[in-house]
Amino acid sequence: MRFVDFLRIAVLLFGGAATALATAAVAGANADDNPTLIFLAVGWWALATGAGLWLGRRMAPTPGIARLLAGARSTNTLPEVEPGAVIFNRLWPLAVLTIVSGALAFLFPQVPAIAAGYAIGIALTWRKQAGGVQAIEDRDGARFYFDRSSPFGAPKLLRTPGLRKVEPVPGVTAPSS
Repeated sequence: MRFVDFLRIAVLLFGGAATALATAAVAGANADDNPTLIFLAVGWWALATGAGLWLGRRMAPTPGIARLLAGARSTNTLPEVEPGAVIFNRLWPLAVLTIVSGALAFLFPQVPAIAAGYAIGIALTWRKQAGGVQAIEDRDGARFYFDRSSPFGAPKLLRTPGLRKVEPVPGVTAPSS
């Protein structure tokens, strides 16, 4: 699976998890007749939104993603494309967080409210990462794919040859024949 596609899917899944957790938190707080919790949760979500928008404002990859790209192993063959396995292996903690927090919504509605804030923050922080990695791929004429690795270990990337994007220079015309 291409790393750019994974980043796009991760943002969508974190956003979906945040929505589900926020819904569960509001339902749990309503069941407990606790409007104070709803107001505190909305404040926490606003804070997480602001932090995510601020941290994700640049198009450049974060230092962690930059290290991951720099450490990619070069190869001339395309890896097996296994999007389901890659997404499950890399995002299983999000699934566990969402399921466990959602299950606790009617006992402890604070848990999904807090988890929703973290999911909002991560989704907004990563929202421009795919574009930054895509720009690096276009500049270098390479494509980054996930390599097989343990779901509990650090991810590993493969760097394969790709097509380099050459854009025309503004104000310069092509020579006529």
